[in-house]
Amino acid sequence: MQENVCTNRPEWLETAAFYEIYPQSFQDSNADGIGDINGIIQRLDYIHNLGCTALWINPCFDSPFKDAGYDVRNYTLVAPRYGTNDDLVRLFDEAHRRGMHVLLDLVPGHTSEEHPWFKASAQPEERDRVVGDDNVSERYIWTDTWISNGDGLPFIGGEAERDGTYILNFFKCQPALNYGFAHPRRAWQKPALGPEAIATCDAMVDVMRFWLSRGADGFRVDMADSLVKQDDEGKPFTIRTWQYIFSKIRPEFPEAAFVSEWGRPYESLKAGFDMDFYLDWRWDGNPNGYNMLLRNTDTPLSHDNDASYFNADSGTPVDAFLGQYVPQLRDAERYHGLFNLITCNHDTLRTAQRLTDRERKLAYATLLTLPGAPFIYYGDEIGMRYLPMRSKEGGYNRTGSRTPMQWDHGANLGFSQGRADDLYLPVDPAADAPTVEDAMANDDSLWHVIQSVLALHKSEAALHTTAGFDVIQGEGRAFAFARTTGDERLVIAVNPGRNVEHVAVDGLDGDALFAIDSPAFEEGGIMLPPQSFVIAR
Repeated sequence: MQENVCTNRPEWLETAAFYEIYPQSFQDSNADGIGDINGIIQRLDYIHNLGCTALWINPCFDSPFKDAGYDVRNYTLVAPRYGTNDDLVRLFDEAHRRGMHVLLDLVPGHTSEEHPWFKASAQPEERDRVVGDDNVSERYIWTDTWISNGDGLPFIGGEAERDGTYILNFFKCQPALNYGFAHPRRAWQKPALGPEAIATCDAMVDVMRFWLSRGADGFRVDMADSLVKQDDEGKPFTIRTWQYIFSKIRPEFPEAAFVSEWGRPYESLKAGFDMDFYLDWRWDGNPNGYNMLLRNTDTPLSHDNDASYFNADSGTPVDAFLGQYVPQLRDAERYHGLFNLITCNHDTLRTAQRLTDRERKLAYATLLTLPGAPFIYYGDEIGMRYLPMRSKEGGYNRTGSRTPMQWDHGANLGFSQGRADDLYLPVDPAADAPTVEDAMANDDSLWHVIQSVLALHKSEAALHTTAGFDVIQGEGRAFAFARTTGDERLVIAVNPGRNVEHVAVDGLDGDALFAIDSPAFEEGGIMLPPQSFVIAR
């Protein structure tokens, strides 16, 4: 198998810091209660001022919105509720004018059941299964009879005139696109990288080309590891599928960046992605390394029951995180890619009720100084809270992390001039709801911590995304590490606990570039007061 090492990673990723925007909840520009692209354009200067150099915009394509846009009806049309294709191109242009980049959210594994491809593929007669000049009979995974099961995969029947059932990815409304099977066992199962699967790959390349040629700077790819069905351990056929896709699109757009929702960089970066995420996956009470930092609890709105590292009272040592993180980081380095940390995202519960303001300052300052490109979820910079509420557009328990951005104390907290009853989701009703206005006015706020650290992330070569990383102290409560490039070296140290900690480190000048509380430089090391942080030279 090809070892597809990303040696040509786009240069702009070296200093990149991303800001994730849930478009329906960020800024409403036309008072209809739903955020839109023109609203994002209005707030670009705010994002730039915070220190983020790139955007990741959650799905904005035409959709029936049964899964909040992750059920795409038309990949090349902006959903009317967000604006027009021209609006999106203007967003690209305005971002570029500020030296910023824009990633769109690509959902390659399935479409909406309302997509023209699916409607045509569901026709009873082969001759009718075309869209333009494109034969889409095998664009989805259809069995060969209406009474067939899915061979262990989720399937549905009785919804189409075609004599067959079709395979689903997640919800009933999301038929799986056909990238083939690793080891076909039945006549209706097509081989990975066979002609039917290649046709699907080529169709997705056309989607990428459409937006990249109009100014998009790349894509975050949803569930990128799930294309080929019944793949082997290590996802070899899915890896080869992505290698084929990248062989087609990268020569045309060498500065485009691609980040995968995969969570295993030794697979995703081999597949050809530039970046992968350390994802917040906590299944059946079993935390991964990311959870050990920020969410080690099954009651995520409770501070008392949380055993994550940054909870001051948890006593959790940092090696619970490092034991999983460092091997995966080394995998990313081997493939010359990035392994990125998030503050939160649209699928996870916000940290505000679980961690105190001080704990979040320490956590985010640390995340922003670790290797890779940091991703900040809109509102995390002001401590927006998770709001328990009924499911909206397939959000279920994720809905409470998707509420409108809180700008000021005006109508609807500055999100919309529309009626409160018309909002996509209600705003935080609390009298002390955090806002951008308050956060920016308070020099000691989380917002200013993030802005200060992001400024260093950009200006200091040792904090760039690919700078070296070495653990100085990786056991117990205090955590210290070095970031290096060439002759430059910075030491980052954090103490999330309630007791004074000492970190042994040589060669410091005693110059603190940024600090929370008052760490003291002493002979051979740093004294860290309780709940403190420092970036030192």
